[in-house]
Amino acid sequence: MGASVCCVVPLVLVLMGISGAWIANLTAMDAWRPWFSAATLLCLALAFWNLYGPSSRCRSDGVCVSPQVLARRRRWLWLAAIGIAVLLLFPYYVVWFL
Repeated sequence: MGASVCCVVPLVLVLMGISGAWIANLTAMDAWRPWFSAATLLCLALAFWNLYGPSSRCRSDGVCVSPQVLARRRRWLWLAAIGIAVLLLFPYYVVWFL
Protein backbone atom coordinates (compact mmCIF):
# COMPACT_ATOMS: atom_id res chain seq x y z
CA MET A 1 0.00 0.00 0.00
CA GLY A 2 2.93 2.24 0.54
CA ALA A 3 3.62 2.11 -3.18
CA SER A 4 0.52 4.14 -3.95
CA VAL A 5 1.20 6.84 -1.37
CA CYS A 6 2.21 9.20 -4.16
CA CYS A 7 -1.28 8.95 -5.61
CA VAL A 8 -3.49 8.36 -2.59
CA VAL A 9 -2.05 11.08 -0.33
CA PRO A 10 -2.90 13.94 -2.73
CA LEU A 11 -6.43 12.58 -3.03
CA VAL A 12 -6.77 12.46 0.76
CA LEU A 13 -5.40 16.00 1.01
CA VAL A 14 -7.94 17.26 -1.50
CA LEU A 15 -10.73 15.46 0.34
CA MET A 16 -9.58 17.18 3.54
CA GLY A 17 -9.79 20.54 1.79
CA ILE A 18 -6.05 21.04 1.37
CA SER A 19 -5.34 22.09 -2.18
CA GLY A 20 -3.13 24.34 -4.20
CA ALA A 21 -0.67 24.22 -7.03
CA TRP A 22 1.93 22.52 -4.84
CA ILE A 23 -0.20 19.36 -4.61
CA ALA A 24 0.74 18.51 -8.20
CA ASN A 25 4.39 18.45 -7.20
CA LEU A 26 4.06 15.78 -4.50
CA THR A 27 6.34 13.32 -6.23
CA ALA A 28 8.95 12.82 -3.50
CA MET A 29 7.70 9.30 -2.76
CA ASP A 30 7.57 8.30 -6.42
CA ALA A 31 11.24 7.31 -6.44
CA TRP A 32 10.54 4.89 -3.58
CA ARG A 33 7.58 3.20 -5.30
CA PRO A 34 9.54 0.14 -6.54
CA TRP A 35 10.90 -0.49 -3.05
CA PHE A 36 7.49 -0.14 -1.43
CA SER A 37 5.99 -2.38 -4.11
CA ALA A 38 8.64 -5.04 -3.52
CA ALA A 39 8.13 -4.90 0.25
CA THR A 40 4.36 -5.17 -0.21
CA LEU A 41 4.68 -8.16 -2.53
CA LEU A 42 7.12 -9.81 -0.14
CA CYS A 43 4.65 -9.39 2.73
CA LEU A 44 1.85 -10.81 0.57
CA ALA A 45 4.01 -13.79 -0.37
CA LEU A 46 4.74 -14.43 3.31
CA ALA A 47 1.02 -14.22 4.16
CA PHE A 48 0.15 -16.67 1.38
CA TRP A 49 2.90 -19.00 2.54
CA ASN A 50 1.53 -18.90 6.09
CA LEU A 51 -2.01 -19.72 4.94
CA TYR A 52 -1.28 -22.16 2.11
CA GLY A 53 2.12 -23.58 3.09
CA PRO A 54 2.76 -27.02 4.55
CA SER A 55 2.22 -25.91 8.16
CA SER A 56 -0.89 -23.80 7.54
CA ARG A 57 -3.28 -26.10 9.41
CA CYS A 58 -1.32 -27.17 12.50
CA ARG A 59 1.53 -25.39 14.20
CA SER A 60 4.54 -27.01 15.83
CA ASP A 61 3.04 -26.56 19.32
CA GLY A 62 0.14 -28.88 18.42
CA VAL A 63 -2.53 -26.19 18.09
CA CYS A 64 -4.61 -26.70 14.95
CA VAL A 65 -6.86 -24.19 13.23
CA SER A 66 -10.42 -25.19 12.43
CA PRO A 67 -11.23 -25.42 8.70
CA GLN A 68 -13.83 -22.63 8.98
CA VAL A 69 -11.32 -20.23 10.51
CA LEU A 70 -8.69 -21.16 7.92
CA ALA A 71 -11.18 -20.63 5.08
CA ARG A 72 -12.17 -17.23 6.50
CA ARG A 73 -8.53 -16.18 6.82
CA ARG A 74 -7.85 -17.25 3.24
CA ARG A 75 -10.88 -15.35 1.99
CA TRP A 76 -9.75 -12.17 3.77
CA LEU A 77 -6.24 -12.61 2.40
CA TRP A 78 -7.58 -12.82 -1.16
CA LEU A 79 -9.71 -9.73 -0.61
CA ALA A 80 -6.70 -7.87 0.78
CA ALA A 81 -4.55 -9.07 -2.14
CA ILE A 82 -7.12 -7.75 -4.63
CA GLY A 83 -7.22 -4.40 -2.83
CA ILE A 84 -3.45 -4.21 -2.75
CA ALA A 85 -3.28 -5.05 -6.46
CA VAL A 86 -5.73 -2.23 -7.20
CA LEU A 87 -3.55 0.19 -5.25
CA LEU A 88 -0.27 -1.05 -6.74
CA LEU A 89 -1.57 -0.76 -10.29
CA PHE A 90 -3.34 2.58 -9.74
CA PRO A 91 -0.76 4.75 -11.57
CA TYR A 92 -1.00 2.53 -14.65
CA TYR A 93 -4.78 2.31 -15.09
CA VAL A 94 -5.79 5.78 -13.91
CA VAL A 95 -4.78 7.25 -17.30
CA TRP A 96 -7.76 5.43 -18.85
CA PHE A 97 -10.12 7.56 -16.79
CA LEU A 98 -8.54 10.95 -17.37
